[in-house]
Amino acid sequence: MFPGNKKAHAGPAGPGGGTTRAAGQAGEDLALAHLRAGGLALVQRNYRTPGRGGGEIDLIMRAPDGTLVFVEVRSRASGAFGGAAASIGAAKRRRIVFAARHYLLRCGAQPPPCRFDAVLIEQGRVQWLQAAFDAA
Repeated sequence: MFPGNKKAHAGPAGPGGGTTRAAGQAGEDLALAHLRAGGLALVQRNYRTPGRGGGEIDLIMRAPDGTLVFVEVRSRASGAFGGAAASIGAAKRRRIVFAARHYLLRCGAQPPPCRFDAVLIEQGRVQWLQAAFDAA
């Protein structure tokens, strides 16, 4: 991992200790349980494109109707600075869409219907935003 990459950060995450990576993993676990309870099935976790500068998708899920759902999970301790939703900016959305397109190349000539969801976790509350953004 590269310096400054939050996934590789091993320092304390705050007064409670732990790491940023562990906190992110816990958020993804909570989001996954929430999505499964909502009827989605896990297809893949932490899909990454090869090389530097690519993208990552936290969770790839399948809805009961066959729709492939690319999920971004964002956890924040508080709603300060716009909260979890505000942390999914234009550059982040572009990287997610890039990774989704890369993933879909593996699906053959006819990819399934898709959408981009977000699961926001703030102060222990989970909010699932379906069709949070599009690929345009």
